[in-house]
Amino acid sequence: MSASRMKILLIAIALGTGCVERAESVGPATAVLEHVSLPPGFVIELITDQVPNARSLALGQDETLFVGTRNAGRVYAVTDIARGQQASVRVIADGLNMPNGVAFRDGALFVAEVNRILRYDRIEESLDAPPEPRIVTDRLPTDRYHGWKYIAFGPDGRLYVPIGAPCNVCDQEGYAVLLRMNIDGSGREVFARGVRNTVGFTWHPQTGEFWFTDNGRDWLGDDLPPCELNRADRAGLDFGFPRCHGVDVVDPEFGSAGACTGVVPPVQSLDAHVAPLGVKFYTGSAFPAEYRNQLLIAEHGSWNRSVKSGYRLTRITLDGHQAVGYEPFATGFANGDEVYGRPVDLLIMDDGSVLVSDDHAGAIYRISYRADGTDEDT
Repeated sequence: MSASRMKILLIAIALGTGCVERAESVGPATAVLEHVSLPPGFVIELITDQVPNARSLALGQDETLFVGTRNAGRVYAVTDIARGQQASVRVIADGLNMPNGVAFRDGALFVAEVNRILRYDRIEESLDAPPEPRIVTDRLPTDRYHGWKYIAFGPDGRLYVPIGAPCNVCDQEGYAVLLRMNIDGSGREVFARGVRNTVGFTWHPQTGEFWFTDNGRDWLGDDLPPCELNRADRAGLDFGFPRCHGVDVVDPEFGSAGACTGVVPPVQSLDAHVAPLGVKFYTGSAFPAEYRNQLLIAEHGSWNRSVKSGYRLTRITLDGHQAVGYEPFATGFANGDEVYGRPVDLLIMDDGSVLVSDDHAGAIYRISYRADGTDEDT
């Protein structure tokens, strides 16, 4: 965050305990910090609010935070993100076609546009003069409807890339699938089918199994169908779109009797229209023990519901492969029709804190745990 553009150096709220410390500030991220509620002992602070349309997150080997965007067409590099420092924000790519997805591997930054994936080699050595990107693949569909992509490398070293449905609900060959490919774009194959629009996925830290969120279709009412948290323990599974939604919701246009037979049901049916995006297992040791290897989900928030839903982080408690709890973790990104922020992606840091991107406020936040509910820098 630039001191010349903002009056604030740090706003931290120790929520659940009533302890609040903040300096004079202006801007939408301030409203988020003033309204967000967390369980006792947790603290949220602003890293920077100078990342317009901040979406997917990836961390470089030198702790450069790379941030994709959807509407801004830019990719950012955020440095000096450690506690007590002033973050520095650079634009390292501009004029791209919805570069939502970012991933980092072997010193290179991978960026997903709608129809292609780019690679910026040795990027952390040249943030002020980024290299020309190399094309990993340009053989992806050009549809912008659900065309923005989340990408990540799996434990198998392969790059996972979704191809969202180019519609609210339709049945088109080659869409609503999740691909995986080698790091150079070769060896492309379909990993999963029947996936309407996943904008967040991860792997279990112990089993290596693939877990992902999926956004449910629109216009079946306020409470149908549910959004989904899914698990794929192997390749080749079918998750039902467009004929079946959730556990047993048969699509009125594309489904019929038996439409949900053979479909892999969600591990957890999420609330309707919450738009679940980023999902991560909490692998740190700073949060209380009950959070270890449990899931956090960024619910971006509804746009077509009579009463808004989402606009929060939620926690999924697992017992093995079964979800036994689905509850709010961070709430207050919106109040009724008044929207302060929209969480998009999550990143677990080595110190056990969690970074959260917000494309509405153009901000990156850090959520930490302090047993006494206070900020260690105050």
